[in-house]
Amino acid sequence: MFLLDAAFWEVSSYIVATLGLPFAIFLFFHEQRKERDAEDEEAYQLLQNAYNDFLKIVLDNPDLRLRSAKARNDLSDNQRERTLIIFEMLIALFERAYIVAYEPDLTGVAQKRWHSWDDYMREWCRREDFYYLLPQLLRGEDEEFASYIRRLAEEERGDLVTTP
Repeated sequence: MFLLDAAFWEVSSYIVATLGLPFAIFLFFHEQRKERDAEDEEAYQLLQNAYNDFLKIVLDNPDLRLRSAKARNDLSDNQRERTLIIFEMLIALFERAYIVAYEPDLTGVAQKRWHSWDDYMREWCRREDFYYLLPQLLRGEDEEFASYIRRLAEEERGDLVTTP
């Protein structure tokens, strides 16, 4: 019977070692990557949900006109304080997104996800009131994040100066 043949088992072990083991290693790394991708997607969705919740707060404060292109200059003390608090919430959200999702050499889906956050940051940095409050808003924040958003703000405000 071939099951008792030592040569059969020796050949079988070589086959497992040369084909089965590399295949198992490939499957292991493939599953690890799928898990990482799922975790990244979940983190992205949580951040997107947080931004959507932030936009609800903006909608709940229409008197501040936070979605208009120009800032209001006639705000009361109460309105200025609410605006500052809302901007502080936004900076905290941007910082969280930066820490969770940004790396200098992003590619593929991660890069596409980050570009949406970059667009959000640029959009808010174009607002004069947000731009001028940045030094105050960035006190105590992560230095790399602060440098990143300052650079975006300068790029966006520079575009406004040169655009007719």
